[in-house]
Amino acid sequence: MSTLAASGLPQLDRAEAYLPALTLRLAAGLRGLEPERAARHRDFLRRCQQDDGGFSGRAGGSDPYYTSFAVRALFLLGELSRPLCDSVGDYLKRWPIRRAEPSRPATLIDHLSWLYTASTIALASGGNVPGRFSEEIAELPATFELFRSADGGYARTHAAASGSTYHTFLVAVGYDLLGRRPPDTDAMMGFVLSRRRDDGGFVEAGPMGRSGTNPTAAAATLLLRFGRIEADVRAGIDRYWTEARDPQGGFRANPRVPAADLLSTFTAIVTAEALGFEDVVDPNGTAQLVSSLERPDGGYRGAVWDDAADPEYTFYGLGVTALLRRRPTQPFGRPAT
Repeated sequence: MSTLAASGLPQLDRAEAYLPALTLRLAAGLRGLEPERAARHRDFLRRCQQDDGGFSGRAGGSDPYYTSFAVRALFLLGELSRPLCDSVGDYLKRWPIRRAEPSRPATLIDHLSWLYTASTIALASGGNVPGRFSEEIAELPATFELFRSADGGYARTHAAASGSTYHTFLVAVGYDLLGRRPPDTDAMMGFVLSRRRDDGGFVEAGPMGRSGTNPTAAAATLLLRFGRIEADVRAGIDRYWTEARDPQGGFRANPRVPAADLLSTFTAIVTAEALGFEDVVDPNGTAQLVSSLERPDGGYRGAVWDDAADPEYTFYGLGVTALLRRRPTQPFGRPAT
């Protein structure tokens, strides 16, 4: 038994957990990436690190959300060194996870990003780092439940009247990292299925009538995880994926937006592979999309209308690249709509 396991702390580097397993799969897909190309993205991400050890987005200043994406992207590139892990660990230890800052109350995504970063550091460090955060980790399940909504889902903030499909998925990933099952998964699955729409996909918020790619990916992953995905639900998601795919390559946030983006493309491909819908992905068109969003000085833009790179979209750009590099060579035969 490892020292970490004997201490009673969760082993955040467990390869069977969803997030570490996905991270390792993506890292394998980037092995052999051209050194100069990898170095450009590494240098971009390093430029985003702040003096306190965290990473910034576009607004400046360290942020747990962008720190999570930067650390995960550096792991994919094989650039998450021990000194870098230590500096990020210092940031995690200082971030007030157990109390809200008066000027900016912590959101659910802040707490989850903190955990995802700790998990990635554990993965890079052989599980030895989380012992620094035993008190914070022990408090996370209770913190998650503060965001539980009456409809069975999880909301972005304490005050939200209803749950968010995507945040519910993120909490399930968080519980998985902690080696725990979310409380009352029956209510959670009922919430997820209530977000299904006639177009075959799922919506983010209850009043919405038309589905989105990211909530559909989140819902599909949850239903798969808890064994609640029926044949008609699978068929509906397959139909929605075909509608959401951009004829030029990649996936759109919903079928009504004009172009694909990296976030939607990443979540759609990961979920399509999990469901066995690989033929809905256009590898050549998607590769061209990713290439067009890759900046020559490092980093990725989010979409054609974007004019700057950040750690989040750099992670998604590298992630889509990894997924495409791991795909077997096969013809693309799903007609666009």
